[in-house]
Order: sequence, then C-alpha cells, then structure tokens
Amino acid sequence: MPESLPESLKTSSEQSDRDRHFRTDHLNADLKKRSVRGGAVTLVAQACKFILQMGSTVILARLLAPQDYGLVGMVTAVTGFVALFKDMGLSMATIQKAEINHHQISNLFWVNIAVSLLLTLVTCAVAPVVALFYNEPRLTLITVISAIGFLFGGLTVQHQALLNRQMRFTALAAIDIVAMCVGIVSAVALAWYGAGYWALVVMQIAIAIAQMGGTWLLCSWRPSLPTRNSGVRSLLVFGGNITGFNVINYFSRNLDNILIGRYWGAQQLGLYAKAYQLLLMPLHQINAPIAAVALPALSRLAEAPDRYRLAYLRILEKLTMLTMPGIVFTIATSDWLVWLLLGSQWMEASRIFSLLAIVALTQPVANTTGWLFVTQGRTQHMLQWGLVGGSLAIASIIAGLPWGAVGVAASYSISGLCLRTPLLFWFVGRAGSVRAGDIYRTLAPSTFASLSTLLALLAFRRWVAISQPLVGLAIAAVITVGVTLSIFIALPVSRAALHDFKSLLYTLRQKN
Repeated sequence: MPESLPESLKTSSEQSDRDRHFRTDHLNADLKKRSVRGGAVTLVAQACKFILQMGSTVILARLLAPQDYGLVGMVTAVTGFVALFKDMGLSMATIQKAEINHHQISNLFWVNIAVSLLLTLVTCAVAPVVALFYNEPRLTLITVISAIGFLFGGLTVQHQALLNRQMRFTALAAIDIVAMCVGIVSAVALAWYGAGYWALVVMQIAIAIAQMGGTWLLCSWRPSLPTRNSGVRSLLVFGGNITGFNVINYFSRNLDNILIGRYWGAQQLGLYAKAYQLLLMPLHQINAPIAAVALPALSRLAEAPDRYRLAYLRILEKLTMLTMPGIVFTIATSDWLVWLLLGSQWMEASRIFSLLAIVALTQPVANTTGWLFVTQGRTQHMLQWGLVGGSLAIASIIAGLPWGAVGVAASYSISGLCLRTPLLFWFVGRAGSVRAGDIYRTLAPSTFASLSTLLALLAFRRWVAISQPLVGLAIAAVITVGVTLSIFIALPVSRAALHDFKSLLYTLRQKN
C-alpha cells in the first residue's frame, strides 16, 4: 500500500490549488494575445447568442401578444431593480483587485448568498403591491415565480467572477450559449402550447438554473465557511459604490417602463419595451464581449498609465467604427426592420425604435466610461456621476410622458445626445490617464462617417420607392457599408485603424 502524503504536504497542495484561481501574474506575460483571442472567442459566442436571441424573438413575437410582453415588462421593471443587489458590485471587486485570496472570496460568496435569499423574500412580499400599483392581479404570481431566479443567481456570482479574472472566456462563452439554448427551448415550447406570458417568465428562470450548473461545473473553486478579519472591507466599499451607481442608473433607465405602464397601459408599454429591446440587442452583442475582455485587461494595466490610455483608446476606436454606422442604418430603416423581425402587428413600435436609436449612437461609448471608473478604482466618482446623470435622465422621461411612449423616447434621446453624454465625457476625464479630449478625437472619424451614411440613407429613402422591405434593407446595407468604408479609407486616422484591425487578426492567427 502506498503511504499517504504528510498533512503539511496536503495543506500545501490544497493551498496551491486554491491560489491558481486568484493569481494573475501569469496573464501579464502575454496580455495582448490573451485579450485578442479572448475577444475573438467572446465575439463568436456573442454572435451565436445574437442569432439565438433574434431567432427566439422572431418566433415568440408571433406566438405571443404585445400584452404578454407588457405584463412581464411591468414585473421586470421591479425584479430587475431588485436583482441589482444580488451582485452588490462584488464580482467587479474580484476581477479588478490586483491581490485577492480564498478567504476573501469565500466571504464574498456568502454575502452574495445571503443577499440573494433576502431579495427573494422581499420580492415575494411586495408582489401584491406590484399588482396593486399596476391594477393588474395577474402580476402577483408572476412576481413571486420570477423571484426564484435570484437564488440561482447568487450561487453564480463569484464563480463567474473568478473565471473572468482568469480570462477563461471560452468557458464563460460555453456557459452562456448552453444556458440561452435551455431558456429559449423552454419558452418556445410553452408559448407553442398556449402558456402565454408564462413562457417569458420560465425562460428567465431556466437560463439562471443552467448558468449556475455550468459555472459550478467549469469553475472548480469551492467556498469555505466565512472567516473573520479576512480583509473584505475595502472590497465591500468598492462593490457598494458600484451597486449605488447601478441602482441609480437602473432606476433612471427603467422609470420610463414604470410610468408608461402605469399611465398608458400594457399595450403602450409592450410596444415601447419591445422597441427598446430590439435596439439594444445588437449593441449588447458587441458591447458585452468587449467589456468582458476589457475589464480584466485594463485592470492589469492600471499601474501603467501610458499603456492603459493607449489600450483603452484602441478599443474605443474599434468599437465606434463597428457600432455607429450600424445604428444610423437602423434609424433610416426602422419601419422595415420592425416589419421583418416582429411582424405587421408591431408597426407602431417603429417610430419609437428610430427615436431611441438617436441616443444609441453614443451609448456604446458611454458604456466604456464605466470601464474607466472601475479599472481605475474610481467607484466613488462613478456613484457621483450616477446621481447627476440619473437625475437628468429621470427629468427627461417625466418631460416626455404626457405624449406617451413616443414622447418619452424623443425626450430621453434628445437629452441624452445633447446633454448627458457631453457631461459624462467631461466628468470621467477630470481624473485618470484618459481625458475628454482623447475621447472626442477618437470618436471624430466614426461620427463623420456615420453622419455621411445617414444622409445617404435618408436620400435613398426619399428618392427611391421600394415596395419590398427585404430589398430595401439589402440596398440600404450596401449603401451603409460602401459609404462608411469609403470615408474610413479616405481619412488617415481611420485608415490606420483599419490596418490595426489587420494586425489584430494576425495576432489571432498566431500559434501559442
């Protein structure tokens, strides 16, 4: 019989196994290649998720009525707000901190569990209040069932953060795709058999359960019991500031759903919510994977300001080149897109869609400022901006409410483009290595190309009569690509950025 290992060697082996989840020094040796390849994996995964999400949207929009989406949207405005506290900003603390240990993460894990359980109980308790507020009795049970998802989400937070910290993007991508497939299959099956709005409720719970199972399967770290004096105070403060910002930001972004549902009913809310979702869907497919790679990468560069600034501006440059021309395409073709993706019964949503797309031009850029706040450890500044920007957003929503969903969309977009975004750039550029002027200079080529493309598309819509939306979309897509690429090639700065794209592709093809 072989002799067992001495207790000291066992302890050393266990400690080494634990440490591999927290150490990041091995990532710095080839951070660029890891980031590029991680970004490529995440973008491919996000493309798969986009196809799945778009396909499910096309199917479910034809199996369900706008009122079904409106009912779930009323509850989501509440449960989505409550869900902000599930994370408590602690996943970002795990990703951002240079040094962290097993006992700290274990304590954060149990904090997330306790908070998730509390949120489940609170949501169930306020379910009758939600139904009373909207004067819709069906919302009580919808709210209670939806609250179950918090429990599974709390079990997932720290494990996903550790996978992200280690830049294990393939594992994260696989989890998300499988979970989405599980949720979509559940929803389509229920909708097909006439379950109505319950299909949308079950979809979210199925996704949460599948994500929890996949995360625990691919992340081998297991928490220990809570310990005292583990040094989590600074992590809790860091996460608390992020949570405070998220609460304010969420309230300002969802007050429109709450007020439209309260004063204009489920029909108007269903149209507004679906237009908003349809607009954000493609943006999320680009922003989410880039953010997943940028946050850990920029966190590792925080002590090197020049490299940090260059890395951020390179990411921002590529992001705007990809998103801004696409958004002007959606503005000019909103009616055709809504008809194609949702069907003729949703045509009232096309005007709302095009109005919201105005502020979406700067939304991807605004999202990246959160990376600056978090990776520079400026979460207190992030909270301060939340108070300022959130107040302005709320004021714009209230100002547009008398004119219904269309009025809210117009007021929110104009305010965002002309007031909130310039103030945000100034605020985030007051400190750190990235200034507001850097952001504006980086945006300039994509802004010029996008405005030129928009003018070309509007001229096409005015002077060329198209009876078939599919034909019109195809021609508009050719115009968008042609005008955008022509301007990018003509401008020296953006031409250099195109060469940079080629360099990134070469890095991606290189073998380890």
